[in-house]
Amino acid sequence: QVQLVESGGGLVQAGGSLRLSCAASGWTFSNYIMGWFRQAPGREREFVGTVSRSGIPYLADSVKGRFTISRDNAKNTVYLQMNSLKPEDTAVYYCAAAPSRTPTEVRSTSGRYDYWGQGTQVTVSS
Repeated sequence: QVQLVESGGGLVQAGGSLRLSCAASGWTFSNYIMGWFRQAPGREREFVGTVSRSGIPYLADSVKGRFTISRDNAKNTVYLQMNSLKPEDTAVYYCAAAPSRTPTEVRSTSGRYDYWGQGTQVTVSS
């Protein structure tokens, strides 16, 4: 059974940092593209970042220079390091997984992911 469990969310002041983790179980983690998305109240889910099976990262323009995405295939975990947080980063953050045969492939479209975690709340106060 595929399972994704996010952790690391919380309340932080503007300018602060958080690191989100997403632990995967029930499948061969290294065969999957991993992604992070977020959804704020009243808004559509939006792409934050993705990392290929081989570790190639790709981030949304809105978070480039502030966020970093990485994965540890030995630990079946993907991370989202968030620095210089802004109030507009407030949202529920979800990790997602998609099987891929291509080690260098990344995906930024939510509809192309098959599995999702339950989400973790990130709140940035001004």
